[in-house]
Amino acid sequence: MISLLWLIPVTLALGLAGLWVFSWTVSSGQYEDLDAAKHRILDDDG
Repeated sequence: MISLLWLIPVTLALGLAGLWVFSWTVSSGQYEDLDAAKHRILDDDG
């Protein structure tokens, strides 16, 4: 039971951190051009 008092806040903190990182990547435009990566590898010469 003592471990739940430790695990629940840690789980919530990690979940909120993941949500913050995801929202940061969306707002910075990481997912705007998903098709360019698959074409860029074919166009790379070296």
